Amino acid sequence: MDLHQISLKLQAGKAKDVKALVQQAIDEGVPAHEILEKGLVAGMNVIGEKFKNNEVFVPEVLVAARAMNMGASLLKPLLAAEGVKATGKVCIGTVKGDLHDIGKNLVKMMLEGKGLEVIDLGTDVAPETFINTARDEHCQLICCSALLTTTMGAMADVVEAAKDAGIRDQVKIMVGGAPVTEAFCKQIGADAYTPDAATAAEVAVQLCSK
Repeated sequence: MDLHQISLKLQAGKAKDVKALVQQAIDEGVPAHEILEKGLVAGMNVIGEKFKNNEVFVPEVLVAARAMNMGASLLKPLLAAEGVKATGKVCIGTVKGDLHDIGKNLVKMMLEGKGLEVIDLGTDVAPETFINTARDEHCQLICCSALLTTTMGAMADVVEAAKDAGIRDQVKIMVGGAPVTEAFCKQIGADAYTPDAATAAEVAVQLCSK
């Protein structure tokens, strides 16, 4: 079974083909983690790179992610049986007062494409929700998104809330969104800022493995 075929079909957004090929690989006895890494994640990595270089755009990423999710749903029980742990656990959300979710959803898909487990808190997320989730679910990383200059201040509240809760040394905080900058990230004491979803996923993997 050529797992590269799975990667190619995923890049083309052919969800049904991806699902069929993943099933075929399973039937042929290919280990689930190998199908995940060499097929699904490999394909999503290519899409991530192309997205970063403006060779593909949001719609292509969304259909590729849907194809990935269809393939991954077949693998999840097998990965659990193989004892494969996610490479990290992340909670993500758009900060309080902000209802934008396209960017957040893209980052979530890219994170899952890298094999991270993601808890999506949605939009308009209060600082204490980020903190409680990170603590209760043992997340290594909190990802905050904001699309408005008026709401990005809420990211500072998340950093402060993590300090107040005494978990600031246990969890990394990553920020992103159109108005957010590297300077702002440093100013509020967050750990990382990335300009796009693909880079976000790469940095998230590094932060989770530390």
